[in-house]
Amino acid sequence: MESVLAATMTAIGWIIGLAFLGTGIGLGILGSKVAEAVGRNPETKSDVIQSVMVVAVVQTIVLLLLFAFVLILLFFNPLAI
Repeated sequence: MESVLAATMTAIGWIIGLAFLGTGIGLGILGSKVAEAVGRNPETKSDVIQSVMVVAVVQTIVLLLLFAFVLILLFFNPLAI
């Protein structure tokens, strides 16, 4: 029983860590490409920013769904009998 809970805690740590790492790298690359796009064509700034905000909101929603999954694993663990 303790080994299942320990493995679950380890998995939760990896899930959260990799999620934040991926989100940080993804938003960093996205920000650099936005700066490059606005620098090349400044008159399309509002369209580019609006598209980036849509992507950032979708990424945030996916991250919140991941936290919901982590909380399910944490409090309603189907593996712990």
